[in-house]
Amino acid sequence: MLFQGFLNLNKPFDWTSHDCVARVRKLLRLKRVGHAGTLDPAATGVLPIALGKATRLLQYLPETKAYKATIRLGVRTTTDDLQGEIITSQPCPGLSLSEVKTVLSKFQGKIEQIPPNYSAIQVDGKRLYDLARKGEIVEVPVRTVEIFHIEVLEWREGDFPELDVAIACGGGTYIRAIARDLGAILETGGTLAALIRTESSGFQLTDSLTLTDLEAQLQAGTFQPILADAALQHLSSVTVPIIAAQKWCQGQRISLTFDVSGIVRVYDEETRFLGIGQLEDEVLIPQMVFEPIS
Repeated sequence: MLFQGFLNLNKPFDWTSHDCVARVRKLLRLKRVGHAGTLDPAATGVLPIALGKATRLLQYLPETKAYKATIRLGVRTTTDDLQGEIITSQPCPGLSLSEVKTVLSKFQGKIEQIPPNYSAIQVDGKRLYDLARKGEIVEVPVRTVEIFHIEVLEWREGDFPELDVAIACGGGTYIRAIARDLGAILETGGTLAALIRTESSGFQLTDSLTLTDLEAQLQAGTFQPILADAALQHLSSVTVPIIAAQKWCQGQRISLTFDVSGIVRVYDEETRFLGIGQLEDEVLIPQMVFEPIS
């Protein structure tokens, strides 16, 4: 069976996103498999996987993400999480939740963030984690990210107190950097102790499948990918008459009157999802034809 669509995968601990893609490719016997929103090996949770032609739709998925993170204060590491070497260890038993909450408010909204040295970002064509492993020191470019919501879930006192937070954010946000920067402002040091992604690109953790779930469904013959257009509901849609739809699927621009603009989902009169188009001055331009009309 040729699978087309999306898989909402619950990434296991200590697996890279690439490992997950390779495993799904093998299980489904499918060459074209890709993922959205890389997760660090130590993180778990939602990893959207595109199957077949849906890999071409990854660029159109929404960038919003949500996490549940545990931040350990009093500790700094080389990787800004517990996978790295400890740089400093400074007990801070007197730190209070009220002090932390006051500082945490600084991370709401649009903020400037320096990604961790151990990250997949490229500088001069080289991955930061490759440079860091070689001991090379480079200037990491500052980026602007947006935190829509950050909420304290639990506070555990001790020599190295831990804070559980829920974070909703835009694409490109590093939760490890938030842990590091929170500790820097508090002057205690901070590092990420655990991370679960609860939402990514519109996919929810509560609806996700583990690799074990996927294998079981494949053996039972019950696995069904998420429909390609179900992951694109944040985009407006247009319906095109059949003759015009055939021309559009052949790569032609068509002129019709629509009440929307920009990137849109395109359907024919039989509600069949045809692909992605761009509307400019009432001209529908093909961007990606998913299901051509024969």
